[in-house]
Amino acid sequence: MKLVVVGDSLLDVDVEGTVERLCPDAPAPVLDVAAEHARPGGAALAATMAARDGLDVTLVSALSCDEAGERLRSLVEVPGLYGRTESIPVKTRLRCGGTSLARMDRGGAGVPEITDDMLDLVLSADFVLASDYGRGFLRDERLRSALTRVPVVWDPHPRGPAPVPGVRLATPNLSEATTFSGTADPEGAARELLSRWRARAVVVTMGGAGALIFSGGTPVAVPAPMVPVADPCGAGDRFAVTAAARLGSGAAPDEAVAAAVASAAGFLASGGVSGMSAPRPSTVESVRSRGGTVVATGGCFDVLHSGHVRMLAAARALGDCLVVCLNSDLSVRRLKGESRPVNREADRVEVLRALESVDDVVVFGEDTPERVLGRLRPDVWVKGGDYTADQLPEAAVVRRWGGRSVVVPYHRGRSTTEILTRRT
Repeated sequence: MKLVVVGDSLLDVDVEGTVERLCPDAPAPVLDVAAEHARPGGAALAATMAARDGLDVTLVSALSCDEAGERLRSLVEVPGLYGRTESIPVKTRLRCGGTSLARMDRGGAGVPEITDDMLDLVLSADFVLASDYGRGFLRDERLRSALTRVPVVWDPHPRGPAPVPGVRLATPNLSEATTFSGTADPEGAARELLSRWRARAVVVTMGGAGALIFSGGTPVAVPAPMVPVADPCGAGDRFAVTAAARLGSGAAPDEAVAAAVASAAGFLASGGVSGMSAPRPSTVESVRSRGGTVVATGGCFDVLHSGHVRMLAAARALGDCLVVCLNSDLSVRRLKGESRPVNREADRVEVLRALESVDDVVVFGEDTPERVLGRLRPDVWVKGGDYTADQLPEAAVVRRWGGRSVVVPYHRGRSTTEILTRRT
């Protein structure tokens, strides 16, 4: 699937530090700056998330020619087609101990340029995610006309325009749905917006309360897993990207929303946008900080069977935490064929995390886990099968930081392929 993310791009900057005193002239904390982290925001963040999921994605947006625009351009991890604008929005958060003390916004002036090449790219997409951050990009009439001719998930903004008619799914949060519809009742808001926007489906997201999707008939409520939320920034983008990917791969709207809710919850549980740039997941960091041994393994884990369970238990026994590097749906499809996976990514993640032996799951979109291994840097890499440790494709990667590779017993006669063959 060729996904195009179209909309307003921002530059997000987190200034991190410590607070030990107040200003002498006002009751305001003094932030002693320790580090500054910049990352893509808005449509650029959504496109980055999609790329890290292994999707074929292109960003269509507008960037300025000043320092902020060039900085954002250097951070974007996906191919892009950019018009010009006077200045991009820059949002700077002052943070201490994982909490925001204040935010400073600047930039965002000018009318974004929409080119013919952009319109052609949008029209060539298999699916489009419209990421509106209220800065005017999605107000362009030629672009809006093009968006009526392709399947679209529309992530709206209170300062932005209404979605174009016919979008596959509109994804307002409860505050946005209330603003657009005039009612704070999620079901009432969804019904009103479905009619007003002439959308095929509307989902109202409600944070920890889950989401409610309405496409006519009876609304469907999707509960959210309970996760601690220190920083909700980016959860809406994570939701919209997953929903677009699932709809683009043929899922029904309620299935896509269920996957998106799970994906957003997992994103928040792993630290949100701060976790995206962290060198390793928080589970790994915690174990390593107390001198423990980090173990990792990888695979598709499509149809979980006793061979998987035994291998995972053996791997966990080799250290103090086990992280499973899981092939994304697109990665499985490339490796196993168009009929796989049998179980979608969100379901595979949920089942693995429910196992006592598994401490964390990290999804990767490439054919091999080399990039995610470089981020995790496990002490032990484990595989089950007819290998020797030196034959493992990832062994050379793990040796770079002094890690070792281990093979655990292979349980013959227990495989996903055999199970699927028996079914036929």
